[in-house]
Amino acid sequence: MVLYSVFRVGRLLCMPFTTQWPTNRLLSTAARLVEHAWNERLATLGVTHAGVMALDVLKTAGSMTQAQLAHRVRVQAQTMGKTLHRLELHGHVTRSKNVRDRRSHLVSITQEGERILEAATQLEDELVDHGLLTDENLRRTLADIITTLGGARWKLRVQSDGTVTDAGSADATTPEESREIAETGSQEDVVP
Repeated sequence: MVLYSVFRVGRLLCMPFTTQWPTNRLLSTAARLVEHAWNERLATLGVTHAGVMALDVLKTAGSMTQAQLAHRVRVQAQTMGKTLHRLELHGHVTRSKNVRDRRSHLVSITQEGERILEAATQLEDELVDHGLLTDENLRRTLADIITTLGGARWKLRVQSDGTVTDAGSADATTPEESREIAETGSQEDVVP
């Protein structure tokens, strides 16, 4: 059994054996630390990481149902419901009846939601600029890992520029389709 010692030097938490850790442990620890740092910054805006992801999808793709949004963010519809409840309470999103399917609602980003998203993007840029997270090779490697491990599950594709996109699942919509949904209603409110 290997014992790992952890000690503090000022505000820095030191783990001297990290060079001996397997890659998956390094990756998961780094991801958790980035997530914690990101969430601490987002708390100053009164929003969570899940909320920022939802706002980003709504700003990019337009209005959609809770189930469609959950699918795009890769969470369960019930989980998205909790996130949307918080966002709606703070005036970041609105929910309105779906004219095509009265059983569902369309979720839309508000001007306040767009303002918060812009502020969150600035916070993310500050977090990234202070570390090694701007390394393009690291970004490509992470995108490849996401595609390799999540590709079959989520039907993802890595573009030549390193961005990860949805390869066209059954309920994927184009930006044009999203605008039509916002104007007239939505597709079925079902996550495959």
